[in-house]
Amino acid sequence: MLFLEKVSPAIEQVDSSSGAIGTAVNNAIATLVEIIAAAPADDGTRTKWLKRLWEAYQGDDIPYLESLGDYWGELCASPEIASHGADDLIGTCKMAWSPDPELRGYFKGTTNCRIALVAAGRHEELLELLDMAPYKEWHYRQYGVKALAAMGRTAEAIRYAEEGRGLNNSNLAIARACEEVLLSSGLADEAYEKYGLIANQAGTYLAWFRAVAKKYPHKPKAEVLADLGAHTPGDEGKWFAAAKSAKLFDETIELANRTPCLPQTLTRAARDFEEKNPIFALEAGMAALRWLVEGYGYEITGADV
Repeated sequence: MLFLEKVSPAIEQVDSSSGAIGTAVNNAIATLVEIIAAAPADDGTRTKWLKRLWEAYQGDDIPYLESLGDYWGELCASPEIASHGADDLIGTCKMAWSPDPELRGYFKGTTNCRIALVAAGRHEELLELLDMAPYKEWHYRQYGVKALAAMGRTAEAIRYAEEGRGLNNSNLAIARACEEVLLSSGLADEAYEKYGLIANQAGTYLAWFRAVAKKYPHKPKAEVLADLGAHTPGDEGKWFAAAKSAKLFDETIELANRTPCLPQTLTRAARDFEEKNPIFALEAGMAALRWLVEGYGYEITGADV
């Protein structure tokens, strides 16, 4: 508690342009929320904790504690406390979102209010509040999706999420939310078909393939690989490492020959599989030579001229 109360004033004058301080604080918040949420405390004590955290949150100008609002439901720790917290915030939230220009304005507590309503199970009330939101931003609508899903209204939740697509909204975040709704409803095939490939994008093609294959173990890896290749036309060769890791050797060579693949990757595969799978190693080596001849994998420098 003391850390969360003191951290922002203590470092507000420190240069944080690299983002490292913000990342460290966010990681600390995530860790401390788990501890605070699990700590044994009666309702009165927890309410006092929430008041202290609210004051720290409101006094944070940088803001380093911005992500604390996203954990308000966990910090409440019970539907009853969450409901009381929502009662304290909802009036101001409605005023901030009022169509009356004399009333509306910024309120640093709308996130806390929305999450408290979700944690309290007051889903219909949350949807009514979201109807007042000034913009159809995904930042707001994601809570409506959670509310509809919690009430078992899966189709409405998906439709509500899809209506949130727009220039300034993350299609990836929307896809992940829709996938989660469908999976939690036992609709794995529909989740895979509509959102599975998009929602599990990762930093590398190998990590992307593994994420999809892990989430949908009932899907043959060869099918997942083929679907990902079709999803990224022109980049099929980039799935070489993913196919090799799954020991789909025929598919690996087919991908390596379809579109450019780094010769370094291919020659490394040829070396690694020289004894274990000599036919595959030979084909990988031939593909490496082909792409080298076509100008891939080597940048000409002044020393070469």
